[in-house]
Parts: sequence; structure tokens; C-alpha cells
Amino acid sequence: MVKTGRPKSDNPKAFKVSSRLNQEEYERLKKYASIRNLTISQLLRQKILEMIDTES
Repeated sequence: MVKTGRPKSDNPKAFKVSSRLNQEEYERLKKYASIRNLTISQLLRQKILEMIDTES
């Protein structure tokens, strides 16, 4: 029998982090991500890792 659905990821993202933003902060974040053709999640992951790498 053939399995259906989405294939398993080689590097699953199992942890969720949340934050609260006001309307202006959210709009600025959305615009920044859109200009760079990224989702908000992709942008946040990228920027968090950049910050960690530069401070290490």
C-alpha cells in the first residue's frame, strides 16, 4: 500500500516559540519579510540565528 500525504522532513521543526506584537510592529515585520520574499517564520529563524552567530 502506498503512503499518502506530506513527506517526512529531514529536519523537522518540533519547537514553537511565540511572541506578542502590537499592530505597528506586526505590520513592519510583515512588510520587511514581504520585501525579502520570506515568510515571517523564515525571517525570524534567519535573524535569530544571525544574532546568535554574531554574538558567539
